[in-house]
Amino acid sequence: MTSTRFSSLRRALRWFFVRSRGDSPFKTLLIHLALIGASIIAVYPVLRVVTISLRPNDALLTTDLRIIPQNATLDNYRTVLFGDPTKNRQSDFFLWLWNSFSVVAVTSIISVILAAVSAYAFSRFRFPGRSAGLVFLLTTQMIPAGMLLLPLFIMLAQLRMINTSLGLIIAYSVSSVPLTIWTLKGYYDTIPIDLEEAALIDGATRFTVFTKIILPLSSPALAIAFLFSFMGGWSEYLVARVVLQKNDLYTWPLGIFTYAQQFTVAWGQFAAASVMIAVPVMVLFLYSSKWLISGLTLGSVKG
Repeated sequence: MTSTRFSSLRRALRWFFVRSRGDSPFKTLLIHLALIGASIIAVYPVLRVVTISLRPNDALLTTDLRIIPQNATLDNYRTVLFGDPTKNRQSDFFLWLWNSFSVVAVTSIISVILAAVSAYAFSRFRFPGRSAGLVFLLTTQMIPAGMLLLPLFIMLAQLRMINTSLGLIIAYSVSSVPLTIWTLKGYYDTIPIDLEEAALIDGATRFTVFTKIILPLSSPALAIAFLFSFMGGWSEYLVARVVLQKNDLYTWPLGIFTYAQQFTVAWGQFAAASVMIAVPVMVLFLYSSKWLISGLTLGSVKG
């Protein structure tokens, strides 16, 4: 009788902790608990920023844990968008957004074009210095951005590109091209070379093969490369702080720091601007999610 109960208990425990096929209920429970915990950790700071943006009088710390605070108001959003007439202050929020978007969009386009051609050369051709070039491009990504600020400033100053959007575009392009080349090269390696050889036999030129065959097949990777370049420049602060010193050229990371004065910080407006700036990024991620998944998956396996 005892052995029968012990066998039943052992089978129940084995079913709960160990399954011959599929995940056990215990493992599934741990996975879901870990995902729930990670989601809470990721979402909580965002909710706190939203809460601060809705508080009146720039209250940063409070004992109230409600997401929608008491006496919630949209005055901070109104001030960020349209300025504060009582203090005779106009809003430059849309100017900051336009400066950021124009710089980052041009940077992303330039990076994708340069990286698409360079990655194709590294993927399909064998030439002296190919391996060393790939290692060099990878090594550049290991250098902290802070170490490059001084030489970058000196070079841009000699080219008279300080306080210009072109100087910031060049700085962002230089930093994003190496990673983009590696991303696209990994994807090009998955495309069978037989397609190109068949097109060349039919009389197509190498340029036609690249533009008519390789680029259409690489659209997921190109979208991911554009997205990474866009995101890298959209939230960048250090390089923009060094290159740009005029208020009318500020990108949004520089612009929102104008809410932090020497002795006071407009935390409500700071948080409201941060929330509104995050909306375009979320829309871009949602729109490009299908390319993001396919690009990261297929680009990591060599066919």
